[in-house]
Amino acid sequence: MAKIHVTTTINGDPVEFLARPEQTLLSVLRDELHLTGAKEGCGSGDCGACSVEVDGRVTCSCLMLAGEAEGRSITTVEGVAKAGELHPVQKHILQEAALQCGFCTPGIVVAAKNLLERNSDPTETEIRFWLAGNLCRCTGYDKIIRAVQAAAKEMRETA
Repeated sequence: MAKIHVTTTINGDPVEFLARPEQTLLSVLRDELHLTGAKEGCGSGDCGACSVEVDGRVTCSCLMLAGEAEGRSITTVEGVAKAGELHPVQKHILQEAALQCGFCTPGIVVAAKNLLERNSDPTETEIRFWLAGNLCRCTGYDKIIRAVQAAAKEMRETA
């Protein structure tokens, strides 16, 4: 079976790769490009562990074919920190101890960052709604919500 040549942008850098027609974006990110932050939790788009941004929209990379990345701009958790400095969401997840096993954390970071880019002052309900597609089996979510609220506050104060 012939592979598809894909030209895209990942974390701000131009990237080219070859993918099998049935290969998911998650598979290419992890196995071909060695960007292992996104995790495969369910393979059906239900857990959010594989969340990335595609053209500014949170997307389950386990559901997107790699060929669909052609011409798109993709941000993975590896691209969230800038110039060696953690994004406020990352920093506050650490400060609030809002992770345990960490399997879900990359997807939550991507989704929370996306929310705060759209809404600088979300309510607790809005945060919970936005993160509803990201399942966490360990934390109970309260610390995650507090971390996102703290990140939002920091981002508003430094804007």
